[in-house]
Amino acid sequence: MAYDLIVIGSGPGGYVCAIKAAQLGLKVAVVEKRATYGGTCLNVGCIPSKALLHASETYSHAAHGLDALGIEGVTPVLNLAKMMAHKDATVKSNVDGVAFLFKKNKIDGIQGTGKVLGAGKVSVTNDKGEEQVLETKNIVIATGSDVASIPGVPVEIDEKVIVSSTGGIALDKVPGHLIVVGGGVIGLELGSVWARLGAKVTVVEYLDTILGGMDGDVSKQFQRMLVKQGMEFKLGAKVTGVEKAGSGAKVTFEPVKGGEAATIEADVVLIATGRKPYTEGLGLKEAGVALDNRGRVEIDNHFQTNVAGIYAIGDVVRGPMLAHKAEDEGVALAEILAGQAGHVNYDVIPSVVYTQPEVASVGKTEEELKAAGIAYKAGKFPFTANGRARAMLATDGFVKVLADKETDRVLGVHIVGFGAGEMIHEAAVLMEFGGSSEDLGRTCHAHPTMSEAVKEAALATFFKPIHM
Repeated sequence: MAYDLIVIGSGPGGYVCAIKAAQLGLKVAVVEKRATYGGTCLNVGCIPSKALLHASETYSHAAHGLDALGIEGVTPVLNLAKMMAHKDATVKSNVDGVAFLFKKNKIDGIQGTGKVLGAGKVSVTNDKGEEQVLETKNIVIATGSDVASIPGVPVEIDEKVIVSSTGGIALDKVPGHLIVVGGGVIGLELGSVWARLGAKVTVVEYLDTILGGMDGDVSKQFQRMLVKQGMEFKLGAKVTGVEKAGSGAKVTFEPVKGGEAATIEADVVLIATGRKPYTEGLGLKEAGVALDNRGRVEIDNHFQTNVAGIYAIGDVVRGPMLAHKAEDEGVALAEILAGQAGHVNYDVIPSVVYTQPEVASVGKTEEELKAAGIAYKAGKFPFTANGRARAMLATDGFVKVLADKETDRVLGVHIVGFGAGEMIHEAAVLMEFGGSSEDLGRTCHAHPTMSEAVKEAALATFFKPIHM
């Protein structure tokens, strides 16, 4: 059978691309090597980690946050196995949902490892070693990313004592001490989970700040919040060794700027040093598909590789490794293949850190604007001055709006605080339509809500806030 489109990989980019293409009338097949659909995100990434983040936050709130509200005598008991069962049930409902959507949209799901044989041909090898060759007009590489190692440091990950994010969401007991190598999103989210459940957590990070390219103000205040929650940080630290030691493991590191090495021992070490594009074993080199110096598939502005009829989206191509970025690329590519004008606005892709409080960002940071020489103005508003935040004892954090100094067009919005991941989207909509800080500040917001802080930050950008 010949297809209009074969997608290799069923993660957020792949499955969304397939569904959109099928909705537009194309005959579609998806090749997936896992037993279930959804890729890393649904199976061992975004979805299970959010289930544990919510569950652990609920546990922590019950254990430490109720007395001030007049709810006394609550002593929660942790049943980790039951919490993990909730995580697993959440994963199952999501991957089953993708399977249902494939069936609904008449998409052929083919289990096995896909390999590009050239334009128009894909081989699929199942777990029995049986191979079949499929023909198609178009191929989409949507194979996502894999765990990245520590540069120059050999590490044996057993997913029990030395773990990646995959093992980090499946520990069978709360470690007494957890070392997290990497102060990015994944490390801080999973570190937060185990810290709430009772672990001592130490984060070792190469840079002088956490959260890498996030806005500097946000990074500094967020780190103070995490320290207040009990997490420890070793910043500006270059890891030189990770190895098992007794029943646990140890991490050796030295100051990036020079100095004596130090070693810390722990029950579990989580390697959270980022992710790398998954392009191995796909036959791309043999098919003549070009990769860049970071192992990503090179594409043009319409997602096409240097080989006609072969496309790529998501974590295997340039841009932020975010599930929703991959989804938008999948929709845009499906529209292009159907003869429409698909497009992704890479200047308006929000990012969220799902800790408590949350961190959310869209658009440019102050550091990026300064580096680009763009004249801007900034407005900030703290949640300490927000009535709803006070009522919920959620006054940590702030909203910051950045706008062009001459035109007032909003260039970036950054939030650290309770519910930041939900609030960021009004900024994204505003920016998608080229709105100004005055547009946002003059838009009526319901009272009392956390979102009023977004309005007040906008007011502070073009004139003055009311409640400060």
